[in-house]
Amino acid sequence: MAELPRLNGVIRALESGQHALTCFSPADIDSAIAMSTSKYDACVFEMEHNPWDGRALRDCLQYMLNRAQIAKSGSIAPAVTPFVRVPVNGVEMGQWHAKQALDIGCYGIVFPHISTVEEAYNAVAACRYPRLKSAPLYEPAGIRGDGPTAACRYWGLTQQEYYQKADVWPLNPKGEIFVVLQIEDTKGVENLDAILSKVPGIGAILIGEGDLGQELGYPRQYDHPELLKWMKRIVDTCKKHNVVVGHPHVEAGNAERIIKEGYRFLMCAPTRSFAHLEKARELTGRK
Repeated sequence: MAELPRLNGVIRALESGQHALTCFSPADIDSAIAMSTSKYDACVFEMEHNPWDGRALRDCLQYMLNRAQIAKSGSIAPAVTPFVRVPVNGVEMGQWHAKQALDIGCYGIVFPHISTVEEAYNAVAACRYPRLKSAPLYEPAGIRGDGPTAACRYWGLTQQEYYQKADVWPLNPKGEIFVVLQIEDTKGVENLDAILSKVPGIGAILIGEGDLGQELGYPRQYDHPELLKWMKRIVDTCKKHNVVVGHPHVEAGNAERIIKEGYRFLMCAPTRSFAHLEKARELTGRK
């Protein structure tokens, strides 16, 4: 079987040593159309604080496809890779949200409120198919149910090609599924070293500075020294384990600082002018 080109824009950027540029987006058709022609590597449809709506997510993925772009690029993948943030906290163990999102065709899942090794393991396992214990890369043991018909169609692959690609990166270098775990409380920060030591297959750790600041007693005070201290612990732990760390509120005013601090998964405020994205592209050398 011939090697297929990289489909996931976030993985493509990170593999080439670049920063991955992303944003949150509401799961509606107008937003999907706007995102589809933007310069982001991916967009994350927001369904943690917005209602979970599988039909809306499916429609958004279809409107991310631009026939002219696909024809000119020679790639079967959308130019901007669709991810979704699922609604469940880690402790709720909602594997079915990840299963449905992946079966629709999403390339990445953002799991909010991950605080323990068990929760992190479950999140990555939810994005993997089961395999025998004797198989390579067995851990984390997959629990995703087998129903790939719609995902194969969306990715433009046969089922066997899809199975070769439907695994988590970077654990599987050929994988196209990107797992993002949000660390949003002090418990998660304190357990992060153990999480990254014991759970392979994590694509990135995304700081949840809003909830972390709420717990610390400084809600929405993103520049408060105490909050920044806890955030630095996350960055330092990710650097120790060579795991990508992400920031959810990158704006023109803070982009330079955030990039210097070592964040590589950059979520820009999704204004229709894309001013924050353009500033991040300039600072990271993206054309």
